[in-house]
Amino acid sequence: MKVLHVINGLGTGGAERSLAELLPLLAVAGIDSSVACLVRKPEGVHAQVEAAGYPVTVIGSDRLSAVRRLRALITADQPDVVHTTIFEADVIGRVAAAGQRCKVVSSIVNTTYDGLRLADTQINPAKLAAAKMLDRVTARRLTDHFHAISPAVRDSAIAHLGLRPERVTVIERGRDLARLGRASIDRRNAVRAMLGVPADAEVVLSVGRQEPQKDQALLLRAVATLTSTRPRLTVLHVGRAGKATAELERLAATTELAGRVRFLGHRDDVGDLLAASDVFAFPSVYEGLGGSVLEAMALGAPVVVSDAPALVDVVEGGRGGLVVPVGDAAALAAAVERLLDDRALAAALAQQARQIFADRFTLERSAGRMVDMYAQVAGARSRC
Repeated sequence: MKVLHVINGLGTGGAERSLAELLPLLAVAGIDSSVACLVRKPEGVHAQVEAAGYPVTVIGSDRLSAVRRLRALITADQPDVVHTTIFEADVIGRVAAAGQRCKVVSSIVNTTYDGLRLADTQINPAKLAAAKMLDRVTARRLTDHFHAISPAVRDSAIAHLGLRPERVTVIERGRDLARLGRASIDRRNAVRAMLGVPADAEVVLSVGRQEPQKDQALLLRAVATLTSTRPRLTVLHVGRAGKATAELERLAATTELAGRVRFLGHRDDVGDLLAASDVFAFPSVYEGLGGSVLEAMALGAPVVVSDAPALVDVVEGGRGGLVVPVGDAAALAAAVERLLDDRALAAALAQQARQIFADRFTLERSAGRMVDMYAQVAGARSRC
């Protein structure tokens, strides 16, 4: 079976990382994969995918020309399935595949149209409404099936795009344990020495692009309330700059946090940083799944997450980590402090988290279910 993956770019995000890690396992299962992306990102997994031998075609970001180029690529390669991911690639891929013999699958990766997103003052409501209409029309008319990365994403898509439940398959993404490695005291000490972080520091790690959705500003405000009683507390933040960068830098420069926060930018050694941390904090306002949380759980880093529905599901209601209300700095501070003070609780939650990861979020499990979905969709007679 041939699958053409269409995605905005092979950058540093969770969807991009997931695709790069999935491709080799799809190949083992007999899936012949190629990739079309709108742009080539300067950072990320583009070079990795090409080096692994998967054809990657850059079709450009202008919608009309990208549709023409992608349609020509589909005509020439005759894939059985065109699998699109992320809004621009979804629209372009769906239109380009219209009338072709291939089936179209779209991955739904976030709760894009939920009301919480409008709390971000940088979101233009009119533009979001227009995008939703375009997404809805092309989804309902030009797409055979949908892959949702979590139950929360499925429910949101059904509600906002008007999809029938039987057209949506939930397949949770997985992470590659071989890439992440294992936590150990030696690894912890080596990574801290490399970073210049004292061995006795209390390290809180946050991973995610610096965007309002991720609400890292909430974490900094929470930590600021703890510094007077925890002189060894340090925050490490991993993620590329974005719309929240200026606010984060301003907060980090305040008296309470001066010298306590380090912005490490994009990193490819997140496994090392997780092994070196005491707490992993992920206070997103909304989330599709939370790939960084999966990685923390795999490494056994005690986690605290917001009560965004997808994150509550990932930690199974608190079995694999502490859950705090979205936007509640006091609750987040209390949860971080609780994990730092109660190491027995932290260890117990970490053990449960590792088991949840093993049961639900291995790369092998995700790949197997994707192969099954492709076979089912490719064998269907017509669009649902």
